[in-house]
Amino acid sequence: MEIAHLPHTAQVGIRDSKDKGGPALVVPVAAWAAFIEQIREAEYVI
Repeated sequence: MEIAHLPHTAQVGIRDSKDKGGPALVVPVAAWAAFIEQIREAEYVI
């Protein structure tokens, strides 16, 4: 999995690192930050 802030946008791109030509999920930075915070607070079990 690769995660990157998309330059000059307020978005984060997420893709499978083994399939660089495949689809990517793009989400707002705020949504990604909220997701990460929920993981840190153990609201999601990985």
